[in-house]
Amino acid sequence: MGRLKTITRRTFLVGSSAFAGGVAFGTFLANKELENPLAQNLKAGAATFNPWVLIDEQAITLIVPHMDMGQGVASVQAAMIAEELDLEMDQFKISFGVPDAAYYNTALAAEAVPFRATDTSLTAETMRGLVGSLMKIMGAQVTGGSTTVPDGLNKLRVAGATARETLKLAASVQSGVPVEALTTVSAAVVLPDGQRLPYTALANTAAQLKPVHHDTLRDPSQWRLLGQPMQRLDVVAKSTGTLDYGIDLVFEDMLYAAVNINPRKGAALKAYDDTHAQSMRGVKQVLSVTNGVAVVADNTWRAFKAAAAINCEWAPAPYPAEQADHWQAVADSFTEERLDKVWRDDGDVQANMAATPAVQTEYKAPYVAHQPLEPLNAVIRVGTERVDIWVAHQLPRFAQQKVAAITGHEAEHVYLHQQYAGGSFGHRLEFENVILAAEIGRQLPGETIKLTFTREQDFAQDFTRQIGMARGTGAVANGQVTVMDLQVATVSSSTSQGKRMDTPMPGPDKQITEGAWNLPYAIPHFKVAAYRVPELAPTSSWRSVGASTAGFFADCLLDELIHAAGADPLAERIRLCDEPVAKQVLIEAGRLSGWDQPLPPNRGRGIALVESFGVPVAEVVEVTNTEQGIRIDRVTVVADVGQVIDPINFDNLVKGGVVWGLGHAMNCQITYADGQAEQNNYHRHAGMRFHQCPDIVVKGLENARQIRGIGEPPVPPAAPALANAIFVATGLRIREMPFDQHIDFV
Repeated sequence: MGRLKTITRRTFLVGSSAFAGGVAFGTFLANKELENPLAQNLKAGAATFNPWVLIDEQAITLIVPHMDMGQGVASVQAAMIAEELDLEMDQFKISFGVPDAAYYNTALAAEAVPFRATDTSLTAETMRGLVGSLMKIMGAQVTGGSTTVPDGLNKLRVAGATARETLKLAASVQSGVPVEALTTVSAAVVLPDGQRLPYTALANTAAQLKPVHHDTLRDPSQWRLLGQPMQRLDVVAKSTGTLDYGIDLVFEDMLYAAVNINPRKGAALKAYDDTHAQSMRGVKQVLSVTNGVAVVADNTWRAFKAAAAINCEWAPAPYPAEQADHWQAVADSFTEERLDKVWRDDGDVQANMAATPAVQTEYKAPYVAHQPLEPLNAVIRVGTERVDIWVAHQLPRFAQQKVAAITGHEAEHVYLHQQYAGGSFGHRLEFENVILAAEIGRQLPGETIKLTFTREQDFAQDFTRQIGMARGTGAVANGQVTVMDLQVATVSSSTSQGKRMDTPMPGPDKQITEGAWNLPYAIPHFKVAAYRVPELAPTSSWRSVGASTAGFFADCLLDELIHAAGADPLAERIRLCDEPVAKQVLIEAGRLSGWDQPLPPNRGRGIALVESFGVPVAEVVEVTNTEQGIRIDRVTVVADVGQVIDPINFDNLVKGGVVWGLGHAMNCQITYADGQAEQNNYHRHAGMRFHQCPDIVVKGLENARQIRGIGEPPVPPAAPALANAIFVATGLRIREMPFDQHIDFV
């Protein structure tokens, strides 16, 4: 664990490669086989073949190390293993396992390098390989970036295949039948005479054997589970309310904690008066924690009430107190000294821009909250020799480090028990609940303490999506878009987040213009520049990160230029598109949506295409302009992830992403007054209501050369497609989110 922190801080592999022997040493570390955490303290008669499969006489357990926050990855990870291990979906248990370097995620490398997803040049592929090696050396166990499927598809199938072949060898040892004569089906090895030896009956023999590494995988045409409609393993429990999330945990003699933290994020607590709180029913203790106080009581509600009753004197915010000053800081950042990088510079924009541009405009995207349904929580027990913490976290090994630094234990002695999460959207990449739980637990050693944030604290302490603004100009000629110049200014969420991880983020921030610089269009003269706004309120990764803002800016500007040229929005996008996969996505979106069919008066149809995490997604939104406001009628979505691994979950994730993207575009923002977020619950940051949800039609294409994830890519096109549709229905161009500042929704 110490290595993770050291290597992360020094960006070991890239830095060392500048020195003699650095690359060779890095290659050695990247190729080194990591220890199997399941082999530690393995009970007699149990067999483990790799970090993902454990079998004993009672059960088959599959380890699914990516955190499940509602996106269904526990099921899909298990299915990848089960596909090659010849298990049915009801023949095993799952476990999130322990945080360990063996569960490194190399798929993150695709987003960490400054190349477009379609760039397969030697330089791009080499850099991806180097960064992937760094991720392995770091043991970067991360859930995020829509990487669970691309990270796990091969390695988990290999894990299943290796376990299968080792179990066949065990059956051969037991039966005397040659391995070549054995087959497997439904959790059993089948002998030539039809006799079945259950895997569980073979565990003891298999435990004595060296695992038979097997990396020859079945062709997708032979898949039984993957690519077919699957019922998620958690669907019954979630549907019946019987699944335990972190917030549901109860232990014997547990104490309950709540916090009152300075709502001006990062600012100190100057003084407090807890006289009244100390006398309230059930209160056990009031403790000092970073930037605030904690109350420990005999139940959560009493802890909530007592924490709120403490009279606190707060220090001022370390960022501008008023929202207008945040916007001014963004507007003032379009300067040469704030230029982060020119990410796209095709042709000659300056020479070909008309004296009077066809379009010259400005776009704005506000801070927005993560607002998962399950507020932050954690259960902790700090002992003399070890710490146990039960929490849902996307960076479990970093969370271990945070706890260890506070309690004084070695990170290896911090036992993090991963939980199901009731949503995240990036919220559980942060550590505020982990840090506060550790601070409380350190002061009450031996006690089991459950910390729960109120909804208001969850909003107040959230690290929001980045605030941003764009300035766009462009020119048209002969009914075509010829020039597009987009300047994007946002705070760097990567830098803000990196500081809290003790991890520097050197170099330009790719996320500032993600979704804009990688537009798959061959506009003759096309420039995209990023400007880094000085740090304001702290920010973090929010579902689809930079593409949620820059994708809105870029597609809306393109749509304005297309209308200025007098062209059809879909036809001109198809004409400009120079990437075959993205072009087919556009064509299919047009066909599926009935783009060529005329609409009656007061109806509008808008299209947007944004690529994020290597996935091009086109969305067509249809709206009606009623007397009461805009009604969203229908959304058609087409995405290409290379291969759809779970069609049902794919459909659900896309629809959820559309609802998320539309709802936040409609009416969500975080604004600051006196340094505090003014929105502290769902009534002021509502998203989409049930009655506003449109019909959503989804189709997944499989033309891309590489398999990608779908958790985040449906979000960015939603806002621009809605804005473009509203323009067609009303003639009103909305260039600022949330849209309800300019128009009503019904």
